[in-house]
Amino acid sequence: MSVRHALLALLSEGPKYGLQLREEFEARTGEVWPLNVGQVYTTLQRLERDGLVESEGADDGPQKAFQITESGAAELADWLRTLPDLSAPPRDELVMKVLVAIRLPGTDVHAVIQDHRRYLVQLMQEWTRIKEGGADGDLSLALAVDAELFRLDSVVRWLDAADARLKRAAAEGHVEQSRAPLPKQRRYTGVRG
Repeated sequence: MSVRHALLALLSEGPKYGLQLREEFEARTGEVWPLNVGQVYTTLQRLERDGLVESEGADDGPQKAFQITESGAAELADWLRTLPDLSAPPRDELVMKVLVAIRLPGTDVHAVIQDHRRYLVQLMQEWTRIKEGGADGDLSLALAVDAELFRLDSVVRWLDAADARLKRAAAEGHVEQSRAPLPKQRRYTGVRG
């Protein structure tokens, strides 16, 4: 989530102080993503510099209230309607580990996969406990927990599929040990984080 745009959204409701913005951000995201108040003020300074918010009150510090400008409202509306660029997969550390483990002599890639799978299942159990512990009464938390459970589930399913594909390849004698590069069209240079 873009902190910049989340702050603009909160300010669209009226003027607020930095600490108030941090508290509202955390409350509205189910407290899943803690936000440092220093990050709030740094972001607010950039937003003010860019003409997307304006301040009133003391020159700096906690007594300075911020409000969104027309330009800020326009940027927020554009951001909400702009589709994210999902054309290239993000750099994923787990995918990289599996790809490295396949070609690393003496490494049991299936053990690597199972270690990560067990960890992900533990995380899913923790998120499920949070959900069962009252997330249904907090819509923001319930949605954030659901999103995380779906994300983790998709990673577990990918690990299961990768493990099965590697076992089939080994059974067919097609385990790739070479260092041949991927075909040109499958490579991408953009780094997303």
